[in-house]
Amino acid sequence: MHFTSDHIDELNLLAMFDLSSAQEGIKVHQHSAAPEIVAAAERLHLKGLITQKDGGYLTSLGSEVVEHVQRVLSVLNS
Repeated sequence: MHFTSDHIDELNLLAMFDLSSAQEGIKVHQHSAAPEIVAAAERLHLKGLITQKDGGYLTSLGSEVVEHVQRVLSVLNS
């Protein structure tokens, strides 16, 4: 099993979230964001990881996944 380009786009979008504040979300602007990021946000919303199809806040599942994403990035960057 390999990461697809869609997976990478989703991981990159999840990495933008700041876990230090549950009150801090993100907004993906459909007209100015890259189409692959807009599509990634929509997929993450359908998967139940973020609250809105254009970003919003992390769900509890999304927070858990972002913790794992940050760990993976930390290991790969070391």
